[in-house]
Amino acid sequence: MSVIIAAHNEESVLGATLDALLAQPGVEAASVVVSANGCRDRTAEVAAERGVTVIDRIEPGKAGALNAADDVAQDYPRIYLDADITVPPGAISRLVAHFDETSRPLAVVPRRRIDTSASSWPVKAYFAINERLPVFRTGLFGRGLIVLSEDGRARFGAFPAMIADDLYVDSQFSEAERVEAADVEIVVDAPLTTTNLIDRLVRVRRGNAQMRAAAADGAIEATVRRSDKWSWLRDVVLPDPRLAFAAVPYVFITLKASQRGRRATNGLDWGQDRSTRDTPSANMERPAS
Repeated sequence: MSVIIAAHNEESVLGATLDALLAQPGVEAASVVVSANGCRDRTAEVAAERGVTVIDRIEPGKAGALNAADDVAQDYPRIYLDADITVPPGAISRLVAHFDETSRPLAVVPRRRIDTSASSWPVKAYFAINERLPVFRTGLFGRGLIVLSEDGRARFGAFPAMIADDLYVDSQFSEAERVEAADVEIVVDAPLTTTNLIDRLVRVRRGNAQMRAAAADGAIEATVRRSDKWSWLRDVVLPDPRLAFAAVPYVFITLKASQRGRRATNGLDWGQDRSTRDTPSANMERPAS
C-alpha cells in the first residue's frame, strides 16, 4: 500500500499522525509520502525525522501536493490521509481487508465520530444534527481518510485544482462502489467556537460551488451530489424530536455560512481551522477506537 498525506503548516499535529500510522501492521516508512506545500513551519522536518518520503513544495495548494505525491507513490491500495487524523490501532489493515471481499469495492472509508468535547454549546448542537445526516453515512468526504483500490484510483486522473478534493473523489463513485467500514472509527475534531465552525463551513461551500461550476463548464467529469436542504428536519429531527433543541443553532449556523459563502471570493487556500491544531491538546494521542 501507499499512504499520501498532503500537509500545509501541520507541525503541531503531523508527528502524532505519523507515529500512529507507522505503528500500523503493514505500514512501512518507505510507503508513506508526506507532501508538504507552502509551509512556514517544521512540517517537512517532522516528517523527515520519522523516515518517510518527503516532498517539500514551495507552492501552496492541496491538489498540487496530492498530485506530486501520487507521482512518487508506487503501490496500492492508495490511502489518502489528512495530516491531523490519528488512525486507531489496526485500522489500516481492517480497511484494506475490504478489498478482498466478494463485493470488491473501489473505495473504502471509516466511520466518523465528531469530537465536540472542547466545543461551545452551539457547535455541539450543530453536530448533534450534522452527524446524523444520511449524506455522511454514504459519502467519502468529511472523514479525513479515503482508501482507493488500483481500479478505484484509475477512475480519475490528476486531482483538479479545487478546494473540495474529497468531494471530487466522492463524485467519481456510485454508492455500490464504496464501503463504509463499520469496524473502524475515525475521530474528527469539531471547531471550538461558532466563528471557527462558520469559517469551516464557508470553505466547504466555496469548494462545493467551485466543483459544481467546474462540472457545469465541462472542466471536470463529476457527478455532483444535489443539496438536500430539508434533510436535517425530515431525516433527523422529525424521527427524533429530542433533537429539536439543536435545530435553532443548526439552522442559524447553516444560514450564516451560506450567506457568507455566497459573498466569499474564489480561491484555493485551505482555510484551515487552526483552533483544532494550535491548542495544547492538539498533539495529544487519542484513545484507541
